[in-house]
Amino acid sequence: MAQQHLDPTDPRSRHAGPVPTGDALAGYLRAQATEFLRALRLHRETGSGPNGSEGSAEAARALRRSARRISASLHSFQSLLDADWCETMRPELAWVSGTLAMEHAYTARLERLLAALHRLSGSTALPAQATARTGAATPPRAGAPTQERGNLTVGAAKAGALLDRQLTLARTRAHSTALQALGSSRFHAVADKVAVLASEVPLTKTAGTTDLRPLAGAAQDRLADAVTALPLLTAGNPYNATALVHGLSPDTVPHPQDAPWHQVRLLLRLHRYAREAVSGPKGNAVVDLRLLSAGQALNRHRDASEAAAAAAQAARTPRIAPATAYALGVLHADQRHEVEAARFAFQQAWQKETVGAS
Repeated sequence: MAQQHLDPTDPRSRHAGPVPTGDALAGYLRAQATEFLRALRLHRETGSGPNGSEGSAEAARALRRSARRISASLHSFQSLLDADWCETMRPELAWVSGTLAMEHAYTARLERLLAALHRLSGSTALPAQATARTGAATPPRAGAPTQERGNLTVGAAKAGALLDRQLTLARTRAHSTALQALGSSRFHAVADKVAVLASEVPLTKTAGTTDLRPLAGAAQDRLADAVTALPLLTAGNPYNATALVHGLSPDTVPHPQDAPWHQVRLLLRLHRYAREAVSGPKGNAVVDLRLLSAGQALNRHRDASEAAAAAAQAARTPRIAPATAYALGVLHADQRHEVEAARFAFQQAWQKETVGAS
């Protein structure tokens, strides 16, 4: 049973200093808009080759961070801002953040899957690197003690090569899409609006006297309601057979158990950003280790879920060898177990009692 906590970081609890109002929100939005423009300038200065430099990659991450925070603030505090402007900006900021995130997501997914294959097969090289060697390898003798591991090793090399081709192609396409987006008139229109936001925030007439804490508290309440609806008792078990059954199906729709967890991850992010806005433009919100641990667990859940889906998609490739399909099946099951481990970690973090300083 989930415990009730007296959380000293609740935005509705005692607030030192002046009551945070729309002026604090304006300062926060101006700071995030300035960060967006600074990251955009850095991205243009560092350039972007076929694979992008480290500087441009960091600039893209900074663009995503500021775009997420601005969009989240427009969601949580929409009643204090011009409604039409919010409705126009939110989908555009989500488009910017989502487009810039894809290349990094494919890169991280490939690294995760290749590392998992390496761990599962026990090979001395990553599967994609061992492809040439295993192409001429002979299958293990029947009845050998290590036959199952040997079959996985042979299949893992080809599975790694297949995943490398598919996800590298997807990453390259995502990189091209991001470059096209950053040069499009649509993005320039978003950048122009963010530049205006850096100096002029479209607050309502009553925003200057409205307390931000009830609106931030509403974001926390939405998160708490979504967490309450999660099957936390199931997440407390080390093995969830029902979650693995769906992966054996040829159906390509997303895993039905994952959607509520993904939604909680988004709501947790909205709650965190609302707390930042309440703390003022400097973002001096008290670090809540409980929220931090829960967020990290949900990030691992998202990564493992998407990696399992990528393994299942690769296994549906026509005319692949049985050993390759076997390795991809083992990889899929491994990632679904990682999903369950992340849910368990979230359950442990969320139900941990928050201890405040006396």
